[in-house]
Amino acid sequence: MASEKLTATILIISLLFFSTFSSACGPCQPKNKPPPSPPKEPTCPRDTLKLGACADILGLVNVVVGTPPYSKCCPLLEGLADLEVALCLCTAIKANVLGINLNVPVALSVLVSACGKSIPPGFKCQ
Repeated sequence: MASEKLTATILIISLLFFSTFSSACGPCQPKNKPPPSPPKEPTCPRDTLKLGACADILGLVNVVVGTPPYSKCCPLLEGLADLEVALCLCTAIKANVLGINLNVPVALSVLVSACGKSIPPGFKCQ
């Protein structure tokens, strides 16, 4: 009988102890995670100033006879995806790195196609 009372007392004390300390910190909530950062704007992975060599493709700057005009421009764009090429040339045209005022969509199309690339569908030079 005494062992039953002892067991019951230990059980009650254990329940009281457990319920007191398990709710002491209030409702457990996970730590706030910082919101995901917005996607980065794509940028040209090449030095845009070097793309001034691409003006020769448009036939508006000193063209050397016997040298294909794309021989200086296209190597600068090697290894880039079509989107990156379009982005780099768009940046160069908008920054007037080529040194001439151009019709942007036409100039971009000529420059991209001269290097065997294509403008991705939906790409807009803005």
